Amino acid sequence: MIRRIRITWPDPRPFTGRDGAPIRLLAASDDPDPALEHDVNRVALAPIDGIVGCGDLDAAWLDFLAGAFRAPLVYVRGNHDRGGSWDESEASLPPPLAAGRTTHLAGITIGGLEWPGVDERGNGRHAYVAWRHALGLARRVLVARLRGRAEPILVISHVPPTGAGADATDAYHRGFSAYRWLLERLRPPLWLHGHTTTASVKALQIEVAGTILVNVTGAVLVELLPPTAGGQG
Repeated sequence: MIRRIRITWPDPRPFTGRDGAPIRLLAASDDPDPALEHDVNRVALAPIDGIVGCGDLDAAWLDFLAGAFRAPLVYVRGNHDRGGSWDESEASLPPPLAAGRTTHLAGITIGGLEWPGVDERGNGRHAYVAWRHALGLARRVLVARLRGRAEPILVISHVPPTGAGADATDAYHRGFSAYRWLLERLRPPLWLHGHTTTASVKALQIEVAGTILVNVTGAVLVELLPPTAGGQG
């Protein structure tokens, strides 16, 4: 069964003309959810306004999800998203969301943090690169706020912030301290990530400093409710 979460989005602007309907995003990472291979399950989830990928999924799977739901796709790359099937895939994907950059999906501002060093050999952890990415995203968002273009941001990353309850205990799957710094500065309403298996963490969803963090390993249906609707779960 696909996990579902519902949170209230603080900005009413993306909901203009939707007659109170939520914005529905299908977020996925790491492990393809076999339930989504069946048409009956996809019909039960529809409509989907956008697909969000948080890394370590084959290009072909992301392409399948976007095509099956006829929805735009925004994704970041994980530590395994290079070479091999990625180089050989015939999937027609949009470019990944570059680290520290933002885009829009269904009217929601999305900020991306790919695996720091995804194009380098060895899939090593590079904390200094994570800091560079985090500082780049912070600068972009804070400059927009200073210029009066403040919008709530949904952050998608492959790795969670350190100490956020959803990072694993082993060194390779531990969260990045740079992301924790970013979380405490930007206070995004929602942060989606992958990288840690659902069996290796204490919680799949947690709230830290006003931000809801969700481990979307497999797949999660995210429903963003207009601020007048209320409710969270």
